[in-house]
Amino acid sequence: MRRTLFGLGTLAALLSAQPAFAEGKPLAPPASDAMPPVELTITMKDGKPVCAPAELLLPADTNVALHVISRADAPITITMGEQFENGRVLHADGDLVHVMSEKGYSVKRNGQGTLRLRTMKAGTQDYACTSNRNQDAPFTGKLTLSPPAG
Repeated sequence: MRRTLFGLGTLAALLSAQPAFAEGKPLAPPASDAMPPVELTITMKDGKPVCAPAELLLPADTNVALHVISRADAPITITMGEQFENGRVLHADGDLVHVMSEKGYSVKRNGQGTLRLRTMKAGTQDYACTSNRNQDAPFTGKLTLSPPAG
């Protein structure tokens, strides 16, 4: 019988190579294989964040690449209801940090990054961009998830 021992570095490499899933069931296959790129831009106006587009249109139950570009002079937290929960974030890179117990992502001042997401089912809900300096005055927009084109 042969026994294999792994060092901590090897074990860490093996664990980090596996996809990370939040608690809960694995996601079903997406409704579409397309991964459309979408851009969300954050600026500041009168010391408060403004996100564009105000209505973010995404296909429902589809993998999307959301490119976030912040031109704000402060860190901004983005929230989208339950969109960042239950393993729906497939990958995040750049200047984006998961915050608020899976409720949002923070982008550093003048930062950018990409979130690869599995969108939720079709429907409309609010999304928000909040400055750490003005948490009582978030920008609120609409996230509209429409059935993907067949």
